[in-house]
Amino acid sequence: MVMRKRLPLFAGLIAAAAMLPATTLERLSLDEMAAKSTAIVRGRVVSSRPEFRGPVIYTHFTVQVLERWKGPEAARVEVAVPGGAALGQQQTFAGAPELAPGGEYVLFLWTGKSGMTHLIGLSQGVFSLKSDGKGGMVAARSASSEAMLDTRTGRIVNDVSVRVGLGELRSRVAAALSRGE
Repeated sequence: MVMRKRLPLFAGLIAAAAMLPATTLERLSLDEMAAKSTAIVRGRVVSSRPEFRGPVIYTHFTVQVLERWKGPEAARVEVAVPGGAALGQQQTFAGAPELAPGGEYVLFLWTGKSGMTHLIGLSQGVFSLKSDGKGGMVAARSASSEAMLDTRTGRIVNDVSVRVGLGELRSRVAAALSRGE
């Protein structure tokens, strides 16, 4: 008898959960990321540590700056990414990238009033760097599996993977920054 009374409540909760909106990220062009960033760096992850900020776990990555494309001169920068594991708890956030210790990246960063530095557009603001096998470097970003909103059209769109030579990415960012000034 008790089970029959709870079945409609349980079914209602499942239906309500199904109607909750999924995470939608704003789709950003390279020009938009460059313009909105307070810093753009090429760097290598040297360490990470989790930290609670209120109820949210952030993983703070210390990045050795190899090149600065925008922003203040600094030998290192600390980047906060939502999610991680701390005090026996684990949190994940849609669109949050995973940075690997020793990994080399181009990062589009934004420092807020709180002083925390974040990635622009979460995973959109991270380009992994790998050797192209010919003495050069390739910058790549996988397509996000999250829904993206194209603010120009107001439509939900799918993200696309990006793969470009590091020199070309550097030139495209420089051109975007010169157009923004």
